[in-house]
Amino acid sequence: MSKILFIEDEAAIQKTLGESLRSRGFDVKSALDGEIGLRLAKSEKPDLILLDLILPKKHGLEVLEELRKDETTSNIPVMILTNLENAGEVEKAIELGATTYLVKANYSLNEVIEKVEQALAKKNIDSKA
Repeated sequence: MSKILFIEDEAAIQKTLGESLRSRGFDVKSALDGEIGLRLAKSEKPDLILLDLILPKKHGLEVLEELRKDETTSNIPVMILTNLENAGEVEKAIELGATTYLVKANYSLNEVIEKVEQALAKKNIDSKA
């Protein structure tokens, strides 16, 4: 069972997507802010991190940067799931090592889950290579 860390401050989105992922067999841990998310990433060592950018206490790009600098979390795939469509934010996230950048409004729940499944399948293929 793959473990996913979902760092999202909107409780409704966290609940809906989290429950959908759990129903597909994923172990989902959640954090409502960037600081808790970083702590959980280090302690839980998830297979994938879903990360919002607009977060209390620590912006998502700061979280991403710290994840990439830490040896224990540097290789965990990070999917950005946010409402920000700013080209500069997209570029910065990819530059910092995000594997995917999804704008919430552009994807249905099922499409987000498909992207998660694809990212985890790619991670499994890459780790076997």
